[in-house]
Amino acid sequence: MLRFFRKIRQRLVTENKFSKYLLYALGEIALVVIGILIALAINNWNENRILENKQRYYLEGLKNEFEQNKIRLQNLIEVNRLSYQNSKRIVAVIDKSKDIEERELSEILYNSFSYGIAYSPNNSLLNELINSGSLEGISNPELRKHLTGWESFVQSVHIQEISLGDQREEILELFKTNEASIRTILDHLKVTTGEMGLAPAKEMHSNLDIIASREFENNLLIFILTGIATENAHYKPLLHEIETILKLIENELKN
Repeated sequence: MLRFFRKIRQRLVTENKFSKYLLYALGEIALVVIGILIALAINNWNENRILENKQRYYLEGLKNEFEQNKIRLQNLIEVNRLSYQNSKRIVAVIDKSKDIEERELSEILYNSFSYGIAYSPNNSLLNELINSGSLEGISNPELRKHLTGWESFVQSVHIQEISLGDQREEILELFKTNEASIRTILDHLKVTTGEMGLAPAKEMHSNLDIIASREFENNLLIFILTGIATENAHYKPLLHEIETILKLIENELKN
């Protein structure tokens, strides 16, 4: 092809047809420019396709992470709710608006204070994207904003969880005194004979006296308030944030 064009140029020059040669030269330049533009367009298309595939891979991975994070948070909300709702039942016993047997009290105490609360989301892909600077590969600026602020959102929840844990420990400390019996609770729930492989206590000490103390009641009420605040002011907003992120991701995947 190049030899063909070279022969045409040589013939036009030898025949002294300068005007035709000039038109031919301009046409050849135009063809070269068009060829370059086509090559650039193809290259840009390939790069855009690669970026779109990479973004889709990120979005699908993030969707999976946040779906798991949502399930974890929903389970934790239920555990926290179980704790403070059972604690409310203890208040009813303290107020003597409800008579209760020792076995039932042991079950309520166990359900109120045996579960530690700590949200632990899976952020492996999100952290990788942030640390590597690949988060810029997410084209939606609103989604990037929510993903960037996710860690600070979770940290505020952890601060509240520490406060809730401290209140829980205040109550558990009371059960380490002579006025209470952890053994009674574990015996009634058959934890000592089951998981621990121990014989039941020969003499059972009642926990009705410890829950009747003003110190226990004060700590219990603070624990209930902190548990409710953890759900309403922290867990529910975090759940809403997860749902917002998932909705943004799903919208991007549809495009």
